Amino acid sequence: MAKPHVFVTRAIPEKGLAMVREFCDAEVWPEELPPPRAVILEKVRKAEGLLTLLTDPIDAEVINAGPRLKVISQYAVGVNNIDLEAATARGIPVGHTPGVLTEATADLTWALLMAAARRLAEGIAYVKAGRWKTWGPMLLLGAEVWGATLGIIGFGRIGRAVARRAAGFHMRVLVHTRHPDPAATAEMGVEFVSLEALLRQADFVTLHTPLTEATYHLIGEAELKAMKPTAILINTSRGPVVDSQALYRALKAGEIAYAALDVTDPEPIPADDPLLTLDNCLIVPHIGSATRTARERMATMAAENLIAGLQGKPLPHCANPEVYQRDCS
Repeated sequence: MAKPHVFVTRAIPEKGLAMVREFCDAEVWPEELPPPRAVILEKVRKAEGLLTLLTDPIDAEVINAGPRLKVISQYAVGVNNIDLEAATARGIPVGHTPGVLTEATADLTWALLMAAARRLAEGIAYVKAGRWKTWGPMLLLGAEVWGATLGIIGFGRIGRAVARRAAGFHMRVLVHTRHPDPAATAEMGVEFVSLEALLRQADFVTLHTPLTEATYHLIGEAELKAMKPTAILINTSRGPVVDSQALYRALKAGEIAYAALDVTDPEPIPADDPLLTLDNCLIVPHIGSATRTARERMATMAAENLIAGLQGKPLPHCANPEVYQRDCS
């Protein structure tokens, strides 16, 4: 019996890829950069399944170009690159990988927070440039983390994991979310406040919201001006949650002290982006989930979703569960 044909838009960790290859006739895009749109449109015409990344725009045109397409499995938590409405209209379930990268992303949030607070990137550059001649009492003074106020915007899995880590630094934790949880106040000692109050009081502001119409440019010129001039902004959510141009102006003018970003808008950030000229802006290349453990688990979850969809079974982790309520007869 012929195996179902699938197109995998980039090589994923072997643990998951082996599962895909065992069940499927898998064609894997071999390049480091994402496949061009023309390639995706070509490959989807004969594919029964797609295994995609955030970098692949899977819009209605792509979805409707695949007459045999049964399932789309995303190797990520977010599915902003996929037209869920178009997929649902075709009866195509879309898989994703929630939960698996929570701890890894929370760890990176803290790595960025600490690196920004203690100006590590500047210190490394200072040493490499041969400028370290002596110890100095005013050299690269940073921010104290112990006992500071941490503001968390978004309080899902990752936001809560970040808050748990803050307890070890005896921080006051302020949270802004659409759905305050009184139990979390008792359990974790956090305070639910308005966005304005959080921005005004927090020494560190960290973003953990999904990208939606409501959160697009959630942090813009007005919000940056509301922050302390000593405040540090950390973003490990999605780049467009922050207005990049407003952030550049705020950092340049000293309206906030520092920013540390795992995500940018656009992404990847162009080499000539003005943010890259600033000493008080630390940017890393979207590595929030980049641990071996997290990435391997993402690969197996993506494979499980793909295989379930090809078998006509409900996906273990479905981003458009309403697809199972529609009448596909």
